[in-house]
Parts: sequence; C-alpha cells; structure tokens
Amino acid sequence: MKKTRLSVNINKIATLRNARGGNTPNVLEFAKKIEQFGANGITVHPRPDERHITYNDVLELSSVLTTEFNIEGNPKEKKFVDLVLRTKPHQVTLVPDTQGQLTSNHGWDTIKNSSFLTEILQTFKKEGIRTSIFVDANAQMIEGAKQCGSDRVELYTEAYASQYKINRDKAIKPFVIASKVAKEVGLGLNAGHDLDLDNLRFFNQNIPNLLEVSIGHALVSDALYFGMENTVQLYLRALDAHL
Repeated sequence: MKKTRLSVNINKIATLRNARGGNTPNVLEFAKKIEQFGANGITVHPRPDERHITYNDVLELSSVLTTEFNIEGNPKEKKFVDLVLRTKPHQVTLVPDTQGQLTSNHGWDTIKNSSFLTEILQTFKKEGIRTSIFVDANAQMIEGAKQCGSDRVELYTEAYASQYKINRDKAIKPFVIASKVAKEVGLGLNAGHDLDLDNLRFFNQNIPNLLEVSIGHALVSDALYFGMENTVQLYLRALDAHL
C-alpha cells in the first residue's frame, strides 16, 4: 500500500512570529503539535537573512522533534552547511537559492554544478544524513543528481500547480515522466512547492513512487480557516491513495 509522507514546512509560522517580535506563535510548540496531529515530519528552510526560521530555531528544533527532520537550503552558504552538520537532520535538501530570494523558484543544474554537488553530498552522507537535490521535472537534471551521488530528488512543482486548474492532465505529464526517470536510475522521489488541498490528491495519485511532499505556505494558510489539527488531517487524507 502506497504511503506518501507529509512533511510540514513551518517557515510561515516563524514569519508570523518575527513580524511582531517575541515568541508568539511559539515555533517549537507548533512543531511539536503538528507532529502530534499526525504529520510525518517537519521541514525548515533557514535563509541567510533569517527572515523566518532562524539558525537558533533549527538548533532548538533538532533536540525536540520526534518525527523526521528535513532541513532545506543552499549549501554554497558555509553557515548552512555548518548548521546541518551540527544538527544532523534525517534529510538535507539542497536548494539553489540566491541571497534575498523571496521563495525557491528553480531547481539545480546538476550538470553544470556536478563537481560542487558531488563533493557537498559526500560531506553530508559521511555524517549519515540522507540527501535530496531540488530539481525541475527534467530527465537530464534527475540523471545528473544520481551521478552526483544524491539519495533522492525533490521535484519543484510550481509548474504543475500553476497549470493544474487549466489542464491538469497536461500539467502532470512532465512530472509523471520525471518520476519514471527517478525510479529507473534508483533515486527516491520527493516533491514540493505550491502543492495544496486542490491539487495534491491528483498529483499523488499519478506519481506512484512519491515518497514525501513538503508543504508549508498553503498548509499554514489553510490552518487560518480550519485550524492546524484539522488541516494536517485534511492533507494526510489527500495523500491517502485509497480515498
């Protein structure tokens, strides 16, 4: 029976906290509640300007979480690499962000960056950390990720999400192809970016080898309407292949 894991990105909870200062909402307490509500993991994406999740948040979270911890970020930032090596999460997802970037908007060119990615992946893997590379739904980039030595790839799903309501069958096609390539080369498959309650079920049903989705902005936004516990359950139901 297929079971795609839900990792909740809590960056937006930290954004709300930082807007006012202080410690409300409490990021650590929210993370623990989200785990209790049934999420399979917690994702954070610290950026150099610490505009949402801070480096100290990551350190504190690493000691209290009971489910899988996934840290995303740009490994070209030494501070990020040091943080991952210090906290030793279950998974590190390498994302090619630039300074000041609002949100992730493209995957790695795993061919042009092969030497760098190969070296940094080994650094993490020597510490027993599972590795994932953020890529577009492009066969060459997925094959490149395998050649670099990654354990998984995370498909950047903005293109699917933006086209879903226009033509969902057309929108999903490149991701079906990408998923097959990942399976053929022996890579685990994650996905994330703009997945929500409208488009998640269809995506999951059409990607049979999908292991994990990371969802933050949409899920936290939905929680404003439905409450966090109910929202986590709604997303878990959308990932149930038998519903």
